[in-house]
Amino acid sequence: MVTPTTATHTTTAMDTGTSTEISLSSPAAFLGALRLGSAALPIGAFAYSQALEQAVATGAVSDRSSASRWIEGMLEHSLLGLDLPVLSRIQRALAGEQLDEADRWSDFLYASRPTHELRAEERQLGRSLLRFLERQGEARAKRYLERSRATLAAAFALAARCFGLSSEASALTYSFAWCEAQVGAATRLIPLGQSDAQLVLSAAIARLDAQFSRALALEDEDIAATAPGQALLSAAHETQYSRLFRS
Repeated sequence: MVTPTTATHTTTAMDTGTSTEISLSSPAAFLGALRLGSAALPIGAFAYSQALEQAVATGAVSDRSSASRWIEGMLEHSLLGLDLPVLSRIQRALAGEQLDEADRWSDFLYASRPTHELRAEERQLGRSLLRFLERQGEARAKRYLERSRATLAAAFALAARCFGLSSEASALTYSFAWCEAQVGAATRLIPLGQSDAQLVLSAAIARLDAQFSRALALEDEDIAATAPGQALLSAAHETQYSRLFRS
């Protein structure tokens, strides 16, 4: 829940009795977070399922319960263990003008994507967000557009800096956008009714709420994705006969 105060907009992520205060320093920053987390952000995230389509095709995901298991499993074994700590490090590096460090973590994330489709998704979403930022007048976007392996996390970290978001606020925004995209994909693929889809999203938010602080506190050597099932399904999706999604 976001609670306005005289100076900040604050939300708290609970983690087994501990908390992380996430402050948004102005109404403009709060609106920037909503903008970055919106499904209307013109980067094409709706076109990707991250192997969920193949999971549905094989019958591994077929209803609300199995959709929740898939999304919560991907949260725990991929997003929280890899994407969020890397995003946080990229944003901190950008804040300190440590561009080589930001590039190193972006390259690490790209190299961690195990299949052609997942790497292509990373490039396409990252470049789309960078083009959006460039059209908004962000001169620093050009540097990343010139790189062949720009990632969504690098583009998102730059966008967060533009909109005045802390690394914690941008990580929470990134997480919600990912959850909503996965629930949207499940809604179309299974298909799920709108009420069931909201129950899946609620379960994902609860899992994110419980583990968010821990994800941001990971040491460098502990950052990794452990989702071999997604890798296998993603590889199979490349030759799936009929498909709605690009991954």
